[in-house]
Amino acid sequence: MEFCVFTEPQQGATYNTQLAHAQAAERLGFDGWFRSDHYLAMGPNDGLPGPTDAWTTLAGLARETERVRLGTLVSSVTYRHPGVLAIQVAQVDQMSGGRVELGLGTGWFEAEHAAYGMPFPERRFALLEEQLQIVTGLWGTPVGERFHFDGEHHTLADSPALPKPAQHRVPIIVGGGGPRKTPQLAARYATEFNRGFVSEAELAENFARVRAACEAEGRDPDDLKYSAALPTVVATSDEEYRRRVLAAGGDPETFAGVNIAGTPQQVVDKLGRLRELGSERVYLQTIDMTDLDHLELIAAEVLPHVR
Repeated sequence: MEFCVFTEPQQGATYNTQLAHAQAAERLGFDGWFRSDHYLAMGPNDGLPGPTDAWTTLAGLARETERVRLGTLVSSVTYRHPGVLAIQVAQVDQMSGGRVELGLGTGWFEAEHAAYGMPFPERRFALLEEQLQIVTGLWGTPVGERFHFDGEHHTLADSPALPKPAQHRVPIIVGGGGPRKTPQLAARYATEFNRGFVSEAELAENFARVRAACEAEGRDPDDLKYSAALPTVVATSDEEYRRRVLAAGGDPETFAGVNIAGTPQQVVDKLGRLRELGSERVYLQTIDMTDLDHLELIAAEVLPHVR
């Protein structure tokens, strides 16, 4: 089972804050450091000092880390043009020595699109499928050959399909709770299916739908990695727990409902149940990136018991 740190820098984090967090995650033995791809803070948070661009950040981290996997959970097709994104991800993959993963989704936060003048089309699943076709098509085109694509939303003509990533196949993460289209897209294009912020029962249902979609597409369901993403708070005292939950914008009375929360032993038990449901990777969402003691606690008191 793999354990990745998952952050939300749009809530207020400089590059240096993210760098310290990512380097701590690497030093402490986490498998990956992933960030959201948003440009506007959510909730009452003012987001100061302002957003940072996900792929600019990951390019910097690619040169300032050595082992940890790096990626987005997830980039939105509404403000990531597929031709440019393929170049960006391939370059960052080269810069990292082949440690990048791409999470790609339809986007959902309409307010951030309005805030920065980005279109927010009503129908986005067809857009997502085209982008998955384009990104994988560009990377998969042999050097010296050309890539062409004529879709409803995008047209690429006579593309040299360069540069290539360092990895033979950059892992692509597709996630969400859609009953039909999301499982189908994951089965066709993804290396990993992710479901976040739901109960264990709903997670099991989502995994089952994706496995069925793989079978319908003629793909071995075990060829896909299955993962869960959940807000995470680990503490050794009631005071510490309350402080960390409030820092994450949660309610201490209800936070433990579906999330990864509680004492180290309670968290070990939760992760064990996620493993039994089929989750091969877990993204531990931590909001306060200045609380490096939180990562230290998880690494010391949780990870040794679940690896």
